Amino acid sequence: MNIRSLTRGDGVVIGAAVLLFIASFLDTYDSSGSNIPNAWDNLGLVMSTYVGGIIGAVLIVLARSLPQPRKVVGLDLGQVGVSLTVFAAWTAFWTIIDPLGAFDDLGSGVSAGVGLILGLIAALVLAGGAIATPLLPPLQAALIPAPKPAAPQPYGAQQPPGGYGYPGAGQPQPSYGTPPQQAQAAQPFGQPAPAPAGDFSPFWFAVPVARPLFAEDGTPSPIAELAPGTWYLAVEQRGPALVAQTQDGRRGVLQDTSGIQRG
Repeated sequence: MNIRSLTRGDGVVIGAAVLLFIASFLDTYDSSGSNIPNAWDNLGLVMSTYVGGIIGAVLIVLARSLPQPRKVVGLDLGQVGVSLTVFAAWTAFWTIIDPLGAFDDLGSGVSAGVGLILGLIAALVLAGGAIATPLLPPLQAALIPAPKPAAPQPYGAQQPPGGYGYPGAGQPQPSYGTPPQQAQAAQPFGQPAPAPAGDFSPFWFAVPVARPLFAEDGTPSPIAELAPGTWYLAVEQRGPALVAQTQDGRRGVLQDTSGIQRG
């Protein structure tokens, strides 16, 4: 998994899952007895609240890091993960409302312990992060900001072999602001270079969140996915859309250009 593809919302989900895992080992109830259980002493509680929430977080992060949506028995992995986090928060809430329901052999005089309280907080944060990430733009921003592209080389200086995320490593690369005549990829001998469109100049850019790249012929299925933290080369503009080139040289149309970071 490319860690630079993670969003702030994914960071909230991962942090809450870690907190939920820690809470499962803490005392579930406060009691005067010497045998104070934790969540692992009750299979139903640990699987529904703690393990269920952690599995939901794993499915959410996995679904958002894959280039293509994956489904299990017809259900999207991300949707299954969100459902598990909501179920975990629901179970934790009702368990803390009825503290003797999970451990009825403790007798009276017990109250919710730190493991149950911390588990409820973690489950609520986990479910909230899972639901809010697709809705709130601040949570969709990259968890690790994309690095700035290398500064343009002086005129006549040798181009570098290509840095992280730059397509066509080992080939001459256009720098930001290079005229379109110089920014075109090298053509085989005897074949004319494609004409530039208007006064457009190729430039490097990075996307704030993962976005699909569609074929230039208008095919509805994506041919690739642009990931945050990687620099791509915009070679043409078509209205509000951009024709972008990936690291392996594929070209496609980026239809959603909102919030992109120019190099």
